Amino acid sequence: MILLAHLLFGAAIGSIVKNMPLAIFLAFLSHYFLDIIPHAEYNIENIEKKQWRRTLPQFLGVSLDFLTGVLFILIFSNSSASSGQAIIYVCAFFAIIPDGLYLLNLMLESKVLQNHSNLHQKKIHFLKHKKIPMFWRVFSQMMVIAISIFLLRS
Repeated sequence: MILLAHLLFGAAIGSIVKNMPLAIFLAFLSHYFLDIIPHAEYNIENIEKKQWRRTLPQFLGVSLDFLTGVLFILIFSNSSASSGQAIIYVCAFFAIIPDGLYLLNLMLESKVLQNHSNLHQKKIHFLKHKKIPMFWRVFSQMMVIAISIFLLRS
């Protein structure tokens, strides 16, 4: 799932759950829950193959996705609840940590990171290679984004 969806869903959790440790834990777990749902992802093949000279466009795409997520949180979060704003961003950050760990695994040699990547990519993304129409893969992300925005606004 794109970072935008993970960031918004994590932020929505942070806006609803008032217990900070619980909100952070749920935001982190939400990443795996959302990745079970069939979804589309952009290509990061050059990053995965460590073809570093060709990765700039992919890193720019990931960065744009991240910045769009942060911008959407700024736009759609309930600014009248300014005392709770920090938790929203903390939860958004924790919601994308699993993808950050996967990226770190591509760059560093670590058994712990490799174990996480195996869990994340092979067990959680088990529907990745199933023949599910692109419409439904995109629609599922649009629904996550819409629900997250609704929850952030309330």
